[in-house]
Amino acid sequence: MEQDLRPNESVFTWAAPPLKFGEGAIDEISSDVVGFGISKALIITDAGVRQAGVPDRVAEQLRSAGVSCEVFDQVAVEPTDVSITEAVEYARQGDWDGFVAIGGGSALDTAKAVNLMTTHQGELLDFITPPIGGGRKPDRPLKPLIAVPTTAGTGSESTNICVVDMLSLHLKAGISSPALKPRLAVVDPTVTYTLPPQVTASSGMDVLSHALESYTATPFDRMPAAEDPAKRPPFAGSNPVSDVWCEMALDLVGRYLRRAVINGRDRQARHQLALASMYAGTGFGNAGTHLPHANAYPVAGAVKDYQAEGYPQMPMVPHGQAVSATAAEVFRWTYVANPQRHLKAAELLSGETFTSADGADALPGVLRSLMRDIDMPHGLRSFGYDQDDLDTLVDGTLKQTRQLAVVPRPADRHAFREIFRKSL
Repeated sequence: MEQDLRPNESVFTWAAPPLKFGEGAIDEISSDVVGFGISKALIITDAGVRQAGVPDRVAEQLRSAGVSCEVFDQVAVEPTDVSITEAVEYARQGDWDGFVAIGGGSALDTAKAVNLMTTHQGELLDFITPPIGGGRKPDRPLKPLIAVPTTAGTGSESTNICVVDMLSLHLKAGISSPALKPRLAVVDPTVTYTLPPQVTASSGMDVLSHALESYTATPFDRMPAAEDPAKRPPFAGSNPVSDVWCEMALDLVGRYLRRAVINGRDRQARHQLALASMYAGTGFGNAGTHLPHANAYPVAGAVKDYQAEGYPQMPMVPHGQAVSATAAEVFRWTYVANPQRHLKAAELLSGETFTSADGADALPGVLRSLMRDIDMPHGLRSFGYDQDDLDTLVDGTLKQTRQLAVVPRPADRHAFREIFRKSL
């Protein structure tokens, strides 16, 4: 990659939305909505979450508090440009004061896009990060958005990022702006009790990857200095504040993910994983994810014929499975950028002690062991990919400029291709 000759950055930015966490937090949403001055709210969710009863439970609360509301439940399992456009068209028919997003990352990201597109003119592609989209920044105030995650994985309730699967391009892309950050995150572990084992496993691997990628990202003070302080990138690189959250998330995932997959009603495991998701989201929403996520977008979007266990029919690989598919080989490759940090991460996840003698194999070994224990798909061939797909996957990764900006060592097309090849 071409060298940037600007001086190193000396400043990092860090922010997170206010948070309400705990069993029963969801039963206090009406007071939060009223507190934001919302008198007409649109609840955004998907059909599966609505079937579980949470959105209508919230709607009943709001109506009892005098708030007019409707429930939109047509969010796709993985948000696409098509499904988001449908949600935006529905939302534009009402004069909403604010939004309540209830669900996994798909519902939360869809709500962010709806909030953006109902307060701004233009097309969704205008706001997508270059080179896929125009990279336009929001220039008008957005309405209050309360984010209620029902999975322990996405971290979207803590971030300023919205991810979209561009069906026509066969890859995922993102919108990133501080304006997208929810006004409040409401995290209630009880709503995750009914998640199927494979959804729990996939979501948990997303938490792990958020924390691990942020923890090993290029340090902020090795990034090129911003030419304009007002335009610092949303991904600042690893930094002392995000590091704290990422370490706590890694420790909790290592101790509780297996338990939550084995028994979804393990109250302590669910509680701790919900905390881990929030911690990781708080970390990566500022430091940034890197290559496993950059690789995941084409892995998810270019798949031809794959149906994940525990998920409804959908045209892609679930996000947590996609990010973990190349993680072991990525972290074997990034080890040389900061051996001590990779070994520390392996210790946090496993509870074991590692030394330099364990080298680049330590962290990949821990990851493979965890994935085996929770029955995650192993290798890209599980999704139907083979050698003939390598160039398509690399092409998709090279378009993910937001993630590539914080990859901790210089890379080129050949390096990315080798990571995909070894991950087959």
